[in-house]
Amino acid sequence: MIDLHLTKPLQTAQGATQLDVRLTIASGELVAIYGASGAGKTTLLRLLAGLSRPAGGYLRVGNDVWYDQQRGIWLPPQQRSIGFVFQEYALFPNMTVRQNLEFALPHASGKPLVDELLELMDLGELARQRPQQLSGGQQQRVALARALARQPRLLLLDEPLAALDVPTRLRLQQALAAAHQRFQLTTLLVSHDYAEITRLATRAVELEGGRVVQDGAPAAVLPGVAAPGFQLTGTVVAVQPSATGQTLTVAVGEGTVVVEADAATPYQVGDALVLTGNVQRG
Repeated sequence: MIDLHLTKPLQTAQGATQLDVRLTIASGELVAIYGASGAGKTTLLRLLAGLSRPAGGYLRVGNDVWYDQQRGIWLPPQQRSIGFVFQEYALFPNMTVRQNLEFALPHASGKPLVDELLELMDLGELARQRPQQLSGGQQQRVALARALARQPRLLLLDEPLAALDVPTRLRLQQALAAAHQRFQLTTLLVSHDYAEITRLATRAVELEGGRVVQDGAPAAVLPGVAAPGFQLTGTVVAVQPSATGQTLTVAVGEGTVVVEADAATPYQVGDALVLTGNVQRG
């Protein structure tokens, strides 16, 4: 279990405020953190990783104390069991894919894990390639596999899929879900994509002005998602022909959803949709 109360001055578009977040996260949860730009999402991840130092509070991971202001405890990043994946891939350009993963291993005896991760992330044929020879989606798969190679107690994901095209993003969401289950991770995912949150997370936490304002199941707290069933409302922003009919990109809140529709009803940009299990014109 992760128990935290972290504070830190926060600069937002509305002026200076204070990040003040209290959360308890069960082992094995995948928690999505969402909210407007400047709400404190990335700041929270950096505090958890030890990349930034809090002004006050505490951070307990299981029986270990990573930070306690009153007791004068603060572990630097290298002493925390974390994996961190950013939008930027941050791979070592002079290393192959395999070498990037092996470098992250906490022990040399963990090399069999590299083979497992290469297979899980569908990177086996790319193991000898260097990052500059890979596509963006392939590089992000390597970045995720490298974070998993550390065998972290806490996996932190800061919008790692936001810059990818939709098909690649969907494939990586599947890979992330498989990895979370396979390695029994505790994961915090920052995302603006409500469909991604609904697909991956068991819990969604909204930050506003550095504070938690919503915390619950994605279907209960996300705008446009009605509990108890999966339902999204939105507007078509792009239409493309597909083998089965049409591929629709639908804006929902601050994110987008990609859905397939048959060719019987021609959809246009600007159409309102209600998404449940099937596409329905709003």
